[in-house]
Amino acid sequence: MKMFRSRSWFGGGWGRPKNPHSLEHLKYLYNVLSRNQTVSEHNRELLVETLRSIAEILIWGDQNDSSVFDFFLEKNMLSFFLRIMRQRSGGSNYVCVQLLQTLNILFENIRNETSLYYLLSNNHVNSIIVHKFDFSNEEVMAYYISFLKTLSLKLNAHTIHFFYNEHTNDFPLYTEAIKFFNHPETMVRIAVRTLTLNVYKVDDSSMLAFIRDRTAAPYFSNIAWFIGKHIQELDMCVRNEADHHSQNRLADLVAEHLDHLHYINDILCLNITDLNHVLTDHLLHKLLIPLYIYSLASHRRKSSLPEGVNQAVAKILTKTSSGPDSPRVQDPLSGRVSCVVALFLLSQVFLILSHSPLVQSLAWIILKTDSTVLDKGVNTLLEHYETEKKLLEDSLSDEASAVNSSSKEALLEDLINITDEEKEKLAKNPSENVAMHKPFLETVYSALDCSENDYGALFALCLLYAMANNKGITSDVIEQVLKPKKSFMSKSSSKDIKYSYNVYLVEKLLLIISLACQPTCRIRLVTLEISLKLLLQLVICDGKNILLEPHRAVIETAKSQSMALLRNFYKSEEIFLDMFEHEYCDMSKSSLNVEWLCMDSAILLPPAGTPLTGIDFIKRLPCGESEKARRAIRLFFLMRNTVLTLSGEIETQLPLTNPQSCVQIEQALDLSISRYNSDLIACTVLYKDGMKMRRFLVIDVLQLILVEPDNKRLGWGVAKLVGFLQDIEVTGDKDDSRCLHITIHRPISGATTNRVPLLSAKFLFDDNIRCMAAKQRLTKGRMKARQKKMQHIARLLEIPGQSGPPSPAFTGQGLYTCRATGRNLRENRQLFTAGRAPGFAAPKRESSPGVLHRADESRRHRDGDSPHRLSNLRKELSASPSNNNVKKETRSREASSSRTKSREGSPKMPRPRSEEIPLELIKKASHSIIDMAPKINILPRPQSVKTESEPCTSGLINDNAQSKESGVLKEATIISEETSFIGDRQSDKRGEEREAV
Repeated sequence: MKMFRSRSWFGGGWGRPKNPHSLEHLKYLYNVLSRNQTVSEHNRELLVETLRSIAEILIWGDQNDSSVFDFFLEKNMLSFFLRIMRQRSGGSNYVCVQLLQTLNILFENIRNETSLYYLLSNNHVNSIIVHKFDFSNEEVMAYYISFLKTLSLKLNAHTIHFFYNEHTNDFPLYTEAIKFFNHPETMVRIAVRTLTLNVYKVDDSSMLAFIRDRTAAPYFSNIAWFIGKHIQELDMCVRNEADHHSQNRLADLVAEHLDHLHYINDILCLNITDLNHVLTDHLLHKLLIPLYIYSLASHRRKSSLPEGVNQAVAKILTKTSSGPDSPRVQDPLSGRVSCVVALFLLSQVFLILSHSPLVQSLAWIILKTDSTVLDKGVNTLLEHYETEKKLLEDSLSDEASAVNSSSKEALLEDLINITDEEKEKLAKNPSENVAMHKPFLETVYSALDCSENDYGALFALCLLYAMANNKGITSDVIEQVLKPKKSFMSKSSSKDIKYSYNVYLVEKLLLIISLACQPTCRIRLVTLEISLKLLLQLVICDGKNILLEPHRAVIETAKSQSMALLRNFYKSEEIFLDMFEHEYCDMSKSSLNVEWLCMDSAILLPPAGTPLTGIDFIKRLPCGESEKARRAIRLFFLMRNTVLTLSGEIETQLPLTNPQSCVQIEQALDLSISRYNSDLIACTVLYKDGMKMRRFLVIDVLQLILVEPDNKRLGWGVAKLVGFLQDIEVTGDKDDSRCLHITIHRPISGATTNRVPLLSAKFLFDDNIRCMAAKQRLTKGRMKARQKKMQHIARLLEIPGQSGPPSPAFTGQGLYTCRATGRNLRENRQLFTAGRAPGFAAPKRESSPGVLHRADESRRHRDGDSPHRLSNLRKELSASPSNNNVKKETRSREASSSRTKSREGSPKMPRPRSEEIPLELIKKASHSIIDMAPKINILPRPQSVKTESEPCTSGLINDNAQSKESGVLKEATIISEETSFIGDRQSDKRGEEREAV
């Protein structure tokens, strides 16, 4: 009997309901909990399964049966949960993990507000929150903090009263959570930040007052202290990691600092005035000013380098400039960090935080703090800022200050009426004076020295750029320092405007740019790019370039130096063209994002010169000739874009390939025009998967096009595959002379070097002649396409001897347009007519007395009895009176065509009858040339006069090539599958000569 009773209690008894989702099953589980209120090693498995089943039934009841929650509340089942948690018997932690998991799942999935209110009533949830769990158990800690975060997601104006007791001033959900703000586990820290933000979002004045009065000051003070301690650890990591061996640790520290700043920004963006005031005050007094900003001026306190600091890092950190004002590494015990670390952290602050009272005060302190108040402490510094801020606001709003403002305007007008040299001198002096008497700004300017390396300059540039682009900083703080200044020439008119900018800073930037264009510089591309971005912001105002002439000359000189540097790497090899286009595509994808740059911890380490460190190319020094060429190419693009921007021009020469001039897939092509039909060859494409397709191969100026005839329009085709000629690889087939193996690589479109082929297939032609012609044209097309682009690059670099029109690769008017024009001058006949297109029959052309076909000539060489028969025929033809008439008429036509053309508007003369076929030739005797010419079954290419000099097979061909082609078209006997010529004239001529031999 005891055995059956235990089976009934522990899940296998007769009273267990069959339906797990029912009120009866919940009652059964309630009985299980009632009989097992004491946790032991024997029943802990049963309790875990019971808790899991209870959560499942409650979630089902929330959506289907409200009586489930009624029974749960009636029996006060949460009290069982508390009773189980408070036990210290064996296996209690094991059951607590399941209990917290059950509560987490339950609150996460409840959708009915009434059910949620039932669960939160009786204050049992708060009792669970304040329970002293064993947090040394990682699972207990994880489920507990997850449970608290889930509860915070349910907070609103109605549910806040279940957690915050206004009468007792008790808010356990918040107060217990913030205790884990600095927990070693990242997941726990993130959950706490999420929970606090969810609490701050609730619009409840009493709750926010409790947070402000009871918890804000200690909590935000702890935040500042934790961040400061974290920064000290980051600084020590930078000092001791010059060899890039512990990048992961440094990356984790930088990521943690970014998380802190984003969390602070999230709090400030909630716009809770009281909280923002408390948080800003703690950040300024305990973190940002004493640790971040004062580290910029720490070089004034002379101290030796701490023992154990890596000497390589120390040398770089201390060598920002050779003068006595160079920033130096400080002893960590002094509460300061190195200058470069401070610049880096301040850059992150201004890139992430945009709360105006905070960033405005920081920017003012950095740019305008006088050396007289530097040593008086943080409080005095902030009081001085508040005083200056109040005076500025009063001068702008108080009408009593009109006299002072008018005197300033009068002084401005007096300054305008001076010479240009005095203006330039006055434009220089204020900036120099500012740099001389402002210790923090002086340190930033000193870090811009790149005489040996750009380690500190990069962080100084990031800080200046971040301040110049922070939306929370008003223009009156950064005007004339980081932004151009506008001033009106007179009070009455607003048309005459005088522009000025920070000449001292611009000259610093120009020096960096000039040094970057030197062959042996140690300035990274990222430093140059951010310098150019900052320069454009300083000298462009209202869309106008206000750069002074001497500074413009420096920019032009730097551009010329970048071009000269790239000329050293300009080669006719294929790798240079691919590298040029690759770098342009990579740079055109997106511009430099300074915020992302400051997220990279790798820039905190000394500039690396090897790709083995894994640092991006633009963030390190080049290694080897290949990377030096890449750097020269990017340098050229950056300088060219800067010059175009300053001049207000638009790029018209890059990229090398204009997409608008290229044929696209599924584009309809008029195959009757000479651009396409002159190189039209039929073939069968055999894919690797066994698929076969009949296509026509078109070789354009830049592209290889596979065309399918258009069924709707006669003489038109549809492009089914398009690839660039410069990206093809062609190899012959050893086993079949009619086949070619063609691989078309995808065009360069990004930073990836693994280019997947666009097409890799076997091309089967009708005969080996067509195969040879296709291979020759593809090879020539690839070579010419690359040559044209290289010539275009040479013109961009202004290499001597490369003057001429723009590259056809860009303009879209290339080789084939020129060839078609020259061909039309020689022959006014198209190969395709309106009724002839791929797949249609073409009439067969017989021999005519005007042209002696090569095929006929070769056959006569084979069949003739005498090797001198051709010369005899030539003599016979020249002796014929009718042939003499033809020659005379031909010469008369040539003479008339060489005369000056008639004026426009003159009537066109009808075609002379001398061009018709003479009747004497038709009635000629059977032993004449016409009767001897056999009928050929292939469609020959139309004969025309060639302008370039090439060897001819016989003198008769040269003689007859001067006359117009004439003949009689007879009915076709054989239908050809191909409608284009086979090979170009040179290849046809050589092939027929071989056949004749």
